[in-house]
Amino acid sequence: MTWLLEPSNVGEKFAVMVVAILLFVVVMGLILFLVDRPKRIPSWVVAVGFVGPALLLLAYGLMRPALITLWNSFFNRNGTAFVGFDNYTASFTQPQFQRVLLVTAAWVILAPLLSTVIGLVYAVLVDRTRFERLAKALIFVPMAISMVGASIIWKFVYEFRPDQPGVQQTGLLNQVLMWLGLPPQQFLIGQPWNTAFLIVVMIWIQTGFAMTVLSAAIKAIPDDITEAARLDGLTGVGMFRYITVPSIRPALVVVLTTIAMATLKAFDIVRTMTGGQFGTQVVANEFYTQAFRQNNQGLASALAVLLFVLVIPIIAYNVRQMRLAEEIR
Repeated sequence: MTWLLEPSNVGEKFAVMVVAILLFVVVMGLILFLVDRPKRIPSWVVAVGFVGPALLLLAYGLMRPALITLWNSFFNRNGTAFVGFDNYTASFTQPQFQRVLLVTAAWVILAPLLSTVIGLVYAVLVDRTRFERLAKALIFVPMAISMVGASIIWKFVYEFRPDQPGVQQTGLLNQVLMWLGLPPQQFLIGQPWNTAFLIVVMIWIQTGFAMTVLSAAIKAIPDDITEAARLDGLTGVGMFRYITVPSIRPALVVVLTTIAMATLKAFDIVRTMTGGQFGTQVVANEFYTQAFRQNNQGLASALAVLLFVLVIPIIAYNVRQMRLAEEIR
């Protein structure tokens, strides 16, 4: 069976392709045969025929790596000695990793909160205006850019060159400072503000998502509710606080939790802009560094498990809020 797993020449690759096509035809033919004969075949058999292969592939592709990672987290860097919870203890007690956890916490708190607030305010301001579509398109455009692409763009924005005669600033932000008579700054080096400048990139990307979802939720508010509120004397900030925000609360929860999960996986921005240096390391980039730079598979696996555990409460809260919203409806 080795030739099926690792084809080494054109003939073997062609044979693998033919076998794969034949297997697909056989499986689909069997499924269609079962569907055409519902009286003789139980319905649960038909359901298993459709869903079973997908579930098996998901179990093999998702559950197996997760279990292997969890198992490796209890061993040393080479996987030769069982160390128990030592890797997890190191993740919480060593100053290096405590710093990583604090920076990750700053990401998870600031990026979702600011993205949601800015997206909500923007959605309210441009709602039903003359240039609504154009205004929303401008904010949504960063969502179409990859994380790496956005990081490269902002790295040029933060570009620093020494303030010397004949040296021109190529970074937009430093050039603005020069126009204002201020000296250029190394935005990606100075701690702790460099983390804030990286978070700006995530906010720039995710604000479009928040604006789109919240704008749709605002438009879904029944007109009779807003008209009744106006008759009661609510306008401006009062309408926003007592009518708009409570009415779109389920959408706010979805936006906050979705951006929070994306922020926990903020590997691309940190990796591209600073490489985790200068106190900007996050968990997602740290376990990559430990696995592929430090060759510490045990600690890297523990950090990966920790990242997974951090996501679970966010998902559980999101599911709970969605169920409550369905019950209210």
